Amino acid sequence: MPTGERGRMADPAFVLVARIGAAHGLRGEVRLKAMTADPMAVLSYGDLASADGRRFSVAAARFAAGSSSPDMLVVRLKDVADRTAAEALNGTDLYVPRSRLPAPAEDEFYHADLVGLAAATPSGNELGTVIAVHNHGAGDILEIAPRRGETLLVPFTRAVVPEVDIAGRRIVVDPPPGLLDSDEGGQTEDSR
Repeated sequence: MPTGERGRMADPAFVLVARIGAAHGLRGEVRLKAMTADPMAVLSYGDLASADGRRFSVAAARFAAGSSSPDMLVVRLKDVADRTAAEALNGTDLYVPRSRLPAPAEDEFYHADLVGLAAATPSGNELGTVIAVHNHGAGDILEIAPRRGETLLVPFTRAVVPEVDIAGRRIVVDPPPGLLDSDEGGQTEDSR
């Protein structure tokens, strides 16, 4: 399978659905951060693939007790039988072919489809390119890399991102007051 920078899958036919975290216990279980609307949906996609072509099957899964993250699971992967094998998988991204996933509902997007989109203000001022989508529990945040300076973090809400054009490979960002103002050397709309 072709990979991109930092071992990420470069093939748009595959979508990132989970990331393996730390080992859990002694019998080969791992923590798994699901990147799906329903964390347990990773069980329904069949084999999961890493960027280097390894295949993984989830034998069992449960929500991680005591986790502050609602998308954190504890899973047992087939053929991972001990803690040492589980520890070696920490940080492994898991993908499925896009064809196995349901089509997103209207106004829903796969993160993989947002990364790489050009971002501009409603007046057409270029902001940069979406390089990542983060979610730390309070909603999705787009990370936008400008040509120069620090990346911008913007909430992925209809109010802040009123237009997403996947086919046209662009988004419109209507930043709230103060978002583009920076005392730390970042660019503002006026400084472009």
